[in-house]
Amino acid sequence: MAYDIHIIGGGLAGSEAAWQLAEAGARVRLSEMRGSGDITPAHQTDGLAELVCSNSFRSDDAENNAVGLLHAELRALDSIIMREGDRHKVPAGSALAVDRDGFSDGVTARLAAHPNIEIVRERIDVLPDGPAIIATGPLTAPGLAASIGAATGSDALAFFDAIAPIVHRDSIDMDQAWFQSRWNKGQGHDYINCAMDEDQYHAFVQGLIDGEKGEFREWEKDTPYFEGCMPIEVMAERGPETLRFGPMKGVGLDDPRTGRWPYAVVQLRQDNASGTLWNIVGFQTKLKHAEQVRLFRTIPGLENAEFARLGGLHRNTFIRSPELLDPTLRLKSKPNIRFAGQITGCEGYVESAAIGLLAGRFAAAELGGDVMTPPPVETALGALLHHITGAAEAATYQPMNVNFGLMPPIPGRTRKADRKKMYTDRARAALAEWMAA
Repeated sequence: MAYDIHIIGGGLAGSEAAWQLAEAGARVRLSEMRGSGDITPAHQTDGLAELVCSNSFRSDDAENNAVGLLHAELRALDSIIMREGDRHKVPAGSALAVDRDGFSDGVTARLAAHPNIEIVRERIDVLPDGPAIIATGPLTAPGLAASIGAATGSDALAFFDAIAPIVHRDSIDMDQAWFQSRWNKGQGHDYINCAMDEDQYHAFVQGLIDGEKGEFREWEKDTPYFEGCMPIEVMAERGPETLRFGPMKGVGLDDPRTGRWPYAVVQLRQDNASGTLWNIVGFQTKLKHAEQVRLFRTIPGLENAEFARLGGLHRNTFIRSPELLDPTLRLKSKPNIRFAGQITGCEGYVESAAIGLLAGRFAAAELGGDVMTPPPVETALGALLHHITGAAEAATYQPMNVNFGLMPPIPGRTRKADRKKMYTDRARAALAEWMAA
């Protein structure tokens, strides 16, 4: 069909942007290279909005958590990502985790059924001349990456992102493991826990350090890691106790065999609606596959673990957005182009969808001859957008999750215990006023 705007990339950001534009009446061509014979190092399917790492959208607490607040704001703006996330949620304590296949299938079906969206399986290697949104994510194909570089006059930055392994539920020894959420949050039994004593923990840490890792390609060798997706063996190298204060902390969990908090614990979170697959929380890794199987089977309860997917590591790229983009996500040197999602330097599924939503709404307003005012910086959406498009220092720009530190501070003296609630109350009021206007 004839189209008003071209969206390149069918991940969370591109899918959200397509939905927002189509719902506003714009005709959208959504190009996704998966399904055309091309694939990325991280994807396994050709489904739209595929979750390639964790299946968690993180905290759903809209009162005390910045990402939970972002969830609420996206729901208020009819986000397809949040709508399908809620439809396909699986138990995860106070977090929102989803059945990754059901979620992707749901997004794909809704977009495919929309009369204003045409999904085309094709690889795009050159920036379009007409209105477009580039939402190719951190694994942009080389041809398009080169075209972006030519248009920006700036080299793309890069960092490593990592994938955690997934275990078949029926291969976990529940005589050793037990169900419990930390501090009994959510339903109180949303995670499977595998306890380690002190000797087991230190042997495991040494195994991570000594384990055989995959080789980096020449162009990957100087790429920095992103702190939010640090491989577990890299954390182990930072010190013997690092993991006990990170993904392997035992606080808030009661080992039923002792009635006490374990020295260390490995947690698994449900990965699909049927509960047959569970991912090992925080265990993204560059270890070779055979080494992963050998070492992870030393975890009590996982001695006979069968893996549906092993961990991996891939290079992500993003642009220097504070220098290159205007406040409505347009490329300053080529304003017919907007960018959305992780390629802008936001980090996280929900953050990617949020920037996709804003790019779609900005573009819809422009196509209709109007101008949309950016959301206030007091909101999670506005704070994230402001960080990406100007508040961050371009020279040291790094991927960022949404957090209260991106928002203007609460004025006056406040009790620390009240501060998060004050941020979220202020954000809700600001969003309501912006939406009404």
